[in-house]
Amino acid sequence: MSISLESRVEAILYLKASPLLLKEIAEYAQESLENIQDALITLMDRYAHQDSALEVLETPKGFVLQLRSEFQDLVQTLIPLDLGVGALRTLAVIALKGSITQTELVELRGSGAYQQVQSLVEQGFVGKRRPKDGRSYRLQVTDKFYQYFQIEGSGLEQRIKQLSIPREPEELASEEPEALVPSD
Repeated sequence: MSISLESRVEAILYLKASPLLLKEIAEYAQESLENIQDALITLMDRYAHQDSALEVLETPKGFVLQLRSEFQDLVQTLIPLDLGVGALRTLAVIALKGSITQTELVELRGSGAYQQVQSLVEQGFVGKRRPKDGRSYRLQVTDKFYQYFQIEGSGLEQRIKQLSIPREPEELASEEPEALVPSD
């Protein structure tokens, strides 16, 4: 029994669990770009026309097999986000900046950001690396962040602003008019 190219591409997307460029999929499958493109079109069409919780999408970072957005409530129920309000706000700042040094982040968010960053790194939402000059860590969100919050890269700022985060009354009174996360 021969395994179809579509099934191999589907398996690659499933196993990698992050967006892959067309050329990366071609390398893994050991096929031409044209054959992979045809297989992806077939897969996308198949998922679009069947009753499935999954979908194949093309994002700015590549092709991904992911849970449909209609099932986001299940994700939040079955895999609850164990982050406090402060950590979510810190995560929002990192995402909005795209890439920020830990020093800059602490200047914006206060010294509590150190612990929040550690928690975000442990949970896989933020990656940190030390630049060659050895100064402050450079922080940026990971693919897990984009997958969990179902952000495809475009409209990132708008999506983060739409996140519903409970707020403390004293925080509302002390904020400037344009806050990172709107009040409910």
